[in-house]
Amino acid sequence: MENKVSRAAIAGVFACMAIFVLAYLQQLGHYGVWLMAPFGATAVLVFGVPHSPLAKAKNVIGGHLLTALIGVVFVNYVGVGPVEIAIATGLAISLMMLTDTIHPAAGANPILIIQSLQSWDFLVMPVLIGTVFIVLFGYFSQWLLNILLEGYKKTANE
Repeated sequence: MENKVSRAAIAGVFACMAIFVLAYLQQLGHYGVWLMAPFGATAVLVFGVPHSPLAKAKNVIGGHLLTALIGVVFVNYVGVGPVEIAIATGLAISLMMLTDTIHPAAGANPILIIQSLQSWDFLVMPVLIGTVFIVLFGYFSQWLLNILLEGYKKTANE
């Protein structure tokens, strides 16, 4: 039980910290958009089920970048209506599957990007910078969790 409580607490704390940092930087207003709603679902995967294939760095970063790119392409070259949103979302899912970068939270990107008419800059910030930040925080949380659990095991065995 202690292991489950520790894991849940660390996951929640690190998810909170990651989203807080991105939200705080965005609130400053001088540095652009740092946060987007799909990052909440990304945090669930990265911090809550970190050993899932869907939480791998390749999936998180690659999936978000690929689907965001599709959204921006549709905004700039295809269109922004209901049909385009549906096609972009289906295309995003197919391409994530073909590139082995499936990340469920990234499936929301074409919808978000098309509805809010985002530009090419959105690919860098928040998509690339935000996903790299969340992945790095995820690695750090797992490192800390391993240290704490090793200490707990040593204490329990004594």
